[in-house]
Amino acid sequence: MSEQNKKMVEAITAQEVDFAQWYTDICTKAELVEYSSVKGFVVLRPYGYAIWENIQRDLDDRFKATGHQNVAMPMLMPESLLKKEGELVDGFAPEVAWVTMGGSEQLEERLAVRPTSETLFCDHFSHVLHSWRDLPMLYNQWCSVVRWEKTTRPFLRTREFWWQEGHTIHETAEEAIAETEQQLACYADFCERDLCIPVLKGRKTDKEKFAGADATYTIEAMMKDGKALQSGTSHYFGDKFSRAYDVTFAGRDNTLRHPFQTSWGTSTRLIGAIIMTHGDDDGLILPPAIAPIQLVVVPVAAHKPGVLEKARELKERLGKQFKVHLDDSDNSPGWKFSQYEMKGVPLRLEIGPKDIEKGQCVLVRRDTREKYFVPLADLETEISRLLQELAQNLYNRALENREKRTWSATTMEQVKQLSAEHTGFIKTMWCGDLACEEKMKEEAGLSSRCMPFEQEALSDVCPCCGRPAKTMVVWGKAY
Repeated sequence: MSEQNKKMVEAITAQEVDFAQWYTDICTKAELVEYSSVKGFVVLRPYGYAIWENIQRDLDDRFKATGHQNVAMPMLMPESLLKKEGELVDGFAPEVAWVTMGGSEQLEERLAVRPTSETLFCDHFSHVLHSWRDLPMLYNQWCSVVRWEKTTRPFLRTREFWWQEGHTIHETAEEAIAETEQQLACYADFCERDLCIPVLKGRKTDKEKFAGADATYTIEAMMKDGKALQSGTSHYFGDKFSRAYDVTFAGRDNTLRHPFQTSWGTSTRLIGAIIMTHGDDDGLILPPAIAPIQLVVVPVAAHKPGVLEKARELKERLGKQFKVHLDDSDNSPGWKFSQYEMKGVPLRLEIGPKDIEKGQCVLVRRDTREKYFVPLADLETEISRLLQELAQNLYNRALENREKRTWSATTMEQVKQLSAEHTGFIKTMWCGDLACEEKMKEEAGLSSRCMPFEQEALSDVCPCCGRPAKTMVVWGKAY
């Protein structure tokens, strides 16, 4: 390996040496983000944004298939509007950024830069909703929001981040609850099928639910280091926000009613999940469904007659079915191999004079580094097969990591011992008492991730207090 290539690989800190630094190295070295001149804010670079565009495109198609429409709300809201729902403002108050000047003039009322948009949607609904015939209103918006976080890390927690937020209102509670569950299932299916990330589906405890929600549902993913990452949430609000913001409609019986509301969202945090679930010491490994480049064509001995021409011909041919990039720059093949491994491109196609003579090329998988000598006539079939196998392997590896890092405990002593020795998920029963949830945090350093939909009867009692257990909870340390 040349010194130039060696340095490129060494630029990434090994996971076992410093997982946090490894993560940050990938974010910057793989050209996903750059730090901006405003502390806590980042620039999404073209490659990072291309991944987000593919996530957007896939999710947007899913949302529209279930009747949702995109809208755009203002980024600012008056303080008085934000304060109408007490729990919401209390939950977000420490993170709100405020605008107090308009040009050179002091504003009469300060404006909040949206940390989330429930208040804006409620205000809008109060003006456009009239009759039960208008329902349901199924809205979504793609935007950025600002939350003044104290500690930031690219994708996982930045003061501005990009996301989608769905906001819907319904005639009945049953319809709203069904919407909440449908959207959570949508997120789970997207993560598992397209991001190759297995997730736990469940309900948040009251302590961990969204401010102002009746119920919050979540998908929880496990990263390579055993920590949890909340990867999408779906909230059922009942009619609490509708009442606070005076959103009403004429019901079928001609009486004035309040609609039932949901909201649900996921964000660029998913890119952080991809990095920490699949990446290795050489960089990213991207799931094919959201990779900006699925196949990179690298000419070998490009100066020899016919090599560049054949590479360009393959790029044009394969580009009809896959996302293909041809690197015909004058960098060495070794440099290119390292570069596209760092960027996580799923497959590499190498073509040189000897390959052309034999009517074949070399395909290399990013996840296993396996090489395949493939006849040029069979390329489309083989590329499809290898991309499918790579995606399945990524999912299997992530699932294996989760399973080997998941334990069950029936006593507090077991919980503390497991937490001290391992990082991962710990399943226990729980009485439902907030004091026991807080005790788990204080004594074992664990937060409740969710009450899984798939329940197990591990014991009859809560390990914290010994009283009868009501539900199983998955606990863990989280980003």
